[in-house]
Amino acid sequence: MGTATLAQPGVLARPRAHRRVAVLAAAVATGLILFVCYWRLSWTAVVNSDSASNALQAWDMLHGNLLLHGWNLSDVSFYTTELPEYMLVEAVLGLSSDVVHVAAAATYTLLVVLAALLAKGSATGRAGLIRAGIAGGIMLAPQIGDGTYTLLLSPDHVGTVVPVLVAWLILDRARPRWYVPVVIGALLAWALVADTLILSIAILPLLLVCAIRAYQGVAQQRQPWSSQWYMLSLAAAALAAVAAAALLAGALRAAGGYRVVSVGVDFAGPAMLASHTWVWVETILALFGADFFGQRLGLAAGPALLHLAGVGLAAWAVGAGARRFARDRDLVPALLVAAVLINLAAFLLSTRLVNVLSAREIAPVLPFGAVLAARLLSARLAAARLLPLLLVVLLGYLAVLGGEVARPAARAPDQQLADWLVARHFRDGLAAYWEASATTLSSRGRVQVSPVCAGGGRFHRGTWESQASWYAPTRRYANFIVIGQPAACDLGSAAQAERAFGRPARAYHVAGYTVLVWRQNLLGRLG
Repeated sequence: MGTATLAQPGVLARPRAHRRVAVLAAAVATGLILFVCYWRLSWTAVVNSDSASNALQAWDMLHGNLLLHGWNLSDVSFYTTELPEYMLVEAVLGLSSDVVHVAAAATYTLLVVLAALLAKGSATGRAGLIRAGIAGGIMLAPQIGDGTYTLLLSPDHVGTVVPVLVAWLILDRARPRWYVPVVIGALLAWALVADTLILSIAILPLLLVCAIRAYQGVAQQRQPWSSQWYMLSLAAAALAAVAAAALLAGALRAAGGYRVVSVGVDFAGPAMLASHTWVWVETILALFGADFFGQRLGLAAGPALLHLAGVGLAAWAVGAGARRFARDRDLVPALLVAAVLINLAAFLLSTRLVNVLSAREIAPVLPFGAVLAARLLSARLAAARLLPLLLVVLLGYLAVLGGEVARPAARAPDQQLADWLVARHFRDGLAAYWEASATTLSSRGRVQVSPVCAGGGRFHRGTWESQASWYAPTRRYANFIVIGQPAACDLGSAAQAERAFGRPARAYHVAGYTVLVWRQNLLGRLG
């Protein structure tokens, strides 16, 4: 009897270990399948100069320019988030458009997995699986078109959510210890160097929630201040993250590193607010894959209408979380509710809301809403016996994803242009922003097409996502200009280029573009 009793723990441990291995193997396999699907789905969108510029920056870092000396970036640097990821991909694949698609698929796969883990929380067994399934299901199938462009192409704030989810996972799983606020603060500071959106989706929510919790403990429950050391430490970590990020960014600038372009954001006026409220609604629907505006009623609109289930669950969860905000002792739902409401309100009230592609400014709402729906509603849905209906919806999402993955890859027009330039041994030229870096990346760096702007009768070198060395006449000989589609800060016309640089020696028409060629270095005549 005694021998059998002693052997029992070992006998039980083996099935448990096997179960853990099986669960881990299933999770890895699911992640790989999702990555392949998102990689394939990313190819239905065309790489533009925003993501191409990030790939060129990472390539420069990979070849020794770690501080990005001479670079003018956009208003978001991505220096500590996407750029290291791009470097890793480029170290394996080299410089090409493939890098953007692989990195985007890896980022979104990681986002879905982290959201599922955070949604699971402390739940185990069937309850934990249901939670993870709800969160992952809501995020499963990005909408073809604007949704794919926002979530599976440009970095544009999607990758910024990854360190936030990691921080909240640590906060959710770790016991209150002195080092937890230190780790949280370090993660947020690291992410804040890359993207100031961290202020509204992590720093401010953490300060707000911790301040309320500490006030409730001291003022309402009559506890000593010392009992609130954890909440106060987390709030201090949020403030320290802001200071640390500012110091790090300042140190990078002092060392000759990159510079970001300051873009002011204004409050929308009453007339603008009234006019773009419906656009605000459409951006939210597009983020969840449910943008049915402008679609013909029928099967084609089916995927968008099916995704309304995810929108409804997320909205219900945010409302439920807001109602229990003051009394809920669970930090994660409170942080996510605060982040969603702050992000959505700031977006609605600002001038950043332009069109449906502005959904990138509220990218965190999708994973945060999915996690909230899983953590706050799973028990209610199970009690109401709605889980079979949710399973049907999930199967519908899987069918939508399968249909999207089967779509053909988009043919980038700048790829044909890049191939033509390489075949004719062109090396350096100029173009408007949207044609410049995208063409450089499509040529695998064999042709350098630098962005320029036209204005005041002259052409000026680009100051957005550009490198100073691209415009040095002693280092480069740019003898052609690509005239593309009219856009903001674009080359006005071939006639405008002729007035600025004189009559070109040759003019070619390639894939909808006009390529004007001179027998002189155009860089010396730039403003």
